[in-house]
Amino acid sequence: MGLVLKNVTQTKAGTWHYRRRLPRDVAPLLGQGEFKRLLGSTEREALRNYPKVNGEFERLVVETRRRRGGPDLSAITPMELHRLAEQRAQELAAMTVHIGGRPLPGSHPDAADVIRESYLSRSGQGEDPVESRAVAILAGGDRLSRPTPTIEDARKLYLKERVGDDTKKKMELDRVFKLVSEALQSDRTLASLKREDAKEVRDHMADGRKASSVDRYLNVVRAVTNHAIREFDLAGMANPFMNLEADPARVKAEPDRDRRRPYTEKEAKAVTARIVSHARPDLRRIWQIMEGTGCRLAEVAGLRVSDVRLDHTIPHMTVEWHEDRRIKNAVSRRDVPLFGTALQAAKEAVKAAKGGLLFPAYGREGGPASASAALGKHVRTAVDDRKVGPSHSLRHLMKDRLRLAGISKSDQDIVLGHSSGSVGEDYGGDETRLKVAERALKAALGIESKRR
Repeated sequence: MGLVLKNVTQTKAGTWHYRRRLPRDVAPLLGQGEFKRLLGSTEREALRNYPKVNGEFERLVVETRRRRGGPDLSAITPMELHRLAEQRAQELAAMTVHIGGRPLPGSHPDAADVIRESYLSRSGQGEDPVESRAVAILAGGDRLSRPTPTIEDARKLYLKERVGDDTKKKMELDRVFKLVSEALQSDRTLASLKREDAKEVRDHMADGRKASSVDRYLNVVRAVTNHAIREFDLAGMANPFMNLEADPARVKAEPDRDRRRPYTEKEAKAVTARIVSHARPDLRRIWQIMEGTGCRLAEVAGLRVSDVRLDHTIPHMTVEWHEDRRIKNAVSRRDVPLFGTALQAAKEAVKAAKGGLLFPAYGREGGPASASAALGKHVRTAVDDRKVGPSHSLRHLMKDRLRLAGISKSDQDIVLGHSSGSVGEDYGGDETRLKVAERALKAALGIESKRR
């Protein structure tokens, strides 16, 4: 047999066939793992039909990826391209190549040379960068080194492993790294980043933005870079964004307490009156629960019916992580007492609920943002000050009420789900912590506590 072509096999009956495994990202979309075509019953027919059939395979892969949102090769990094090429090289290594009548695996040096020559012979038809690198990996005996990770690799890794399906965090990550890209004007390797580059990023971020926003953005870049240094095993690399802050003079001019302020008691009453009379029932209940507990908007909006314990000695709701809602951190997991208007709102919500979520319109992904926007419109009819928002300002008000009631910092943290940084915050039973929260909230709201 003199035929030397990759992906070609001869059956015992003497017919020639083109057989080629489909790429891993394409096979599920087509519902098959292998592409097969008859080339002919003779070697001459197989030689004549091979280019047409091979071209059919290439077009099928390209068109399937284009139709079904396959990897956009124009947007991938060198490291990602190399990974795709490694997968393709494994497929090439597993196939059989006939050389002089000998069936050899693609990983055999002689077979690898044939595959390489076959690819080079048709490179004028338009180079496939993944196929090209896969052939190079195969021909080099898998000794082709992996490219150095870049800033974009770091962003994508963080998106996959730390952000996941959190739409809000994804949008912020995209916003921050768009500024990083603009500042550096190219996708730089992580190992090449210097302190000077980090300062250029900071200065670009500072153009027209508050110092608080710049610091928040830099925190995101720091976290992403630290994660990449660890996961990509970049031993010895220092994070150039560490200890880098916005202009100290600008930070001093914008004290943290002035960026967001709590409602005054008068403003809170005015907003509540507006929401009670004009808002949808579910929005009203969310507001009343937030006002009576100091919980975050997302914590209330994401409650399940099962999280509300009305038959307990101390009626309360449990704020915890579940499949439909994330919470800020482990300390945020807590039991929060319900009484007064908040308890009544919770009872109404449980009665109105028709499924697992207490507030189905806002318990979904992106729901808290929608609730915030809807509540914000009501807030603006009563309060013009932009430093007052529907959620954070209400929490700040509860913080002030707790302080004025003489509640200790540790007990305030139990109510609001704040971390004190103390190892002891994880100690103590749930019942005791619930009683502590009940006592603190009643004191803050001026509710007389009965002895049990």
